[in-house]
Amino acid sequence: MASSFTASLRPQLRALAASFVPETVLATEAQWAALESAIEQALAARPARVRRQLTLLVRVLDGAALARYGKRLASLGSARCTALLQRVAESPLLLLRRGIWGLRTLVLLGWYTQPEVAAALGYRASAAGWEAIGSAR
Repeated sequence: MASSFTASLRPQLRALAASFVPETVLATEAQWAALESAIEQALAARPARVRRQLTLLVRVLDGAALARYGKRLASLGSARCTALLQRVAESPLLLLRRGIWGLRTLVLLGWYTQPEVAAALGYRASAAGWEAIGSAR
């Protein structure tokens, strides 16, 4: 990939991730690397236009945080970042609402697809389906 979405926006992405999935605050560098890699893989299949739009959205959110609170996303704090995201997610502009949900989905994908995170949650998906847990379904 010519440009890396996550590398160019790492501080902002981590602040957003902490609002979408509070557990990411305790993430190790290896977990962050896995999260970023999953996001990069998901975006690699998308047109460059989508990556540019997401980059612009993150930068707009960073600017909105600065305008509203006098701090950028990375130093804003979880409560204020969450409040900002909630306001944008309720925007009358469909494109902004979709953008927030898209960013949230990417963070969820990057976090919850990590084997150790899934195991800590007790998630044990199996190709055997219900039979894997002995259900009579």
